[in-house]
Amino acid sequence: MTKVKYYYDPDTLSYRKIEPKKSRKFRNVLLFTVASVLSGLLGMLVLLNTNLLNTPRELALNREVKNYELQFELLNKKMRQMEEVLANIEERDNNIYRVYFEANPIPEEQRRAGFGGVNRYRSLEGFNNSEMIIGTTRRMEIIQKQMVIQSRSLDEIAKLATEKEKLLAAIPAIQPVNNEEMTRMASGYGWRSDPFTKARKMHWGMDFTAPRGTPVYASGDGEVSRADNRASGYGKHVRIEHGYGYMTLYAHLSRYNVKVGQQVKRGDLIGFVGSTGRSEAPHLHYEVWKDGSRINPINFYYGSLTAEEFENMLRYANQENQSLD
Repeated sequence: MTKVKYYYDPDTLSYRKIEPKKSRKFRNVLLFTVASVLSGLLGMLVLLNTNLLNTPRELALNREVKNYELQFELLNKKMRQMEEVLANIEERDNNIYRVYFEANPIPEEQRRAGFGGVNRYRSLEGFNNSEMIIGTTRRMEIIQKQMVIQSRSLDEIAKLATEKEKLLAAIPAIQPVNNEEMTRMASGYGWRSDPFTKARKMHWGMDFTAPRGTPVYASGDGEVSRADNRASGYGKHVRIEHGYGYMTLYAHLSRYNVKVGQQVKRGDLIGFVGSTGRSEAPHLHYEVWKDGSRINPINFYYGSLTAEEFENMLRYANQENQSLD
């Protein structure tokens, strides 16, 4: 109830009621209304930022959002672990596998390249957690790209490994006549005295003396390209194409144990020592060709000789004696 105020009037010698002015009354009403509105807005803001006015559905949605945020954190943690594993694989890929197989390493820029051009994440913008969602999505796509690049690299390494295995099997790597059955290494690669003309001429292979009928073995995997006596001076001879530019020739045989087009493995029996063609005595004349040129066979016995045996062979091969063909 509004208090009533009075004042003393000396003219009438009585108390008179104070009547408030209309402007002041209006101002008071206005101040009260403004204060009420501000108080209401402040109270509403406080209530909106608490769970007091949220419906059960809104509370459930809030919990779901919190759960999604937690899942995103766990996903980012797993992606960090994946990045560490990928980095380790990439390091071994570049510094071990690709080095061993003589392949160029994959540039870091290619592995880490992002996605340029149009905005790929426009549909993810405008949400409360857009920055987190876009960052996680971009990170996941980069990891996917890295995995694709690494998968292709490993496919290439597997192919190179297969080719390397074939190459190692194809390279002439053993002595074509066993030491137990060989009399001696008669003549090596280089300038030698011709047994018929006595002139000094280039000897393009190595001569292994052995009894007639001694087995002759393929020095590497390949395909028999010739097994005939139509080449001048070689008599009955076998030629094996090993691939990768390698070819071996086995001359002055007494007979063959293979035919043209036959696939042979290193160590397979291909013929027998003889003295056919331009030959002074039973022996095997052995040549190694690379890319169409004859090279010294002494460099291709790592698969069958001990260090001591190889040293002895090297000493005899370097002697400028008389060849047998």
